[in-house]
Amino acid sequence: MSVGLEGEPIDRATVNAWEDNDSRAAVEQTGRRKLVIAALWTEVCLCFPTLDALRDGYEVYPIIDAVEGTSSEAHDLATRRMAQVGARPISWVQLICELQRDWQRKDTVGEFANIFFAGN
Repeated sequence: MSVGLEGEPIDRATVNAWEDNDSRAAVEQTGRRKLVIAALWTEVCLCFPTLDALRDGYEVYPIIDAVEGTSSEAHDLATRRMAQVGARPISWVQLICELQRDWQRKDTVGEFANIFFAGN
């Protein structure tokens, strides 16, 4: 399952979201070149679209602790494979902390705290 521009699910049959026309079009319509991505299985659902998006010139940030492999070895190998070709693995905590940056950002600190403290 992918998510479109308005947050609506995009039902797809492919394991590689980058090969699904609707999923890829939703990404392209944003005009953004940085992707934050999570998936079900690291070595398939995360790795495949990450490799393809990197090849197409996107900066990709796979959220490594929001995905699991079919084994810990498969997860680790896929994570290394993505990093070898330019992906920038990140944890969900690091991601939201980088987005918030500082407690002084009052307009987002409340929602940040709700997400952060609910997840820890």
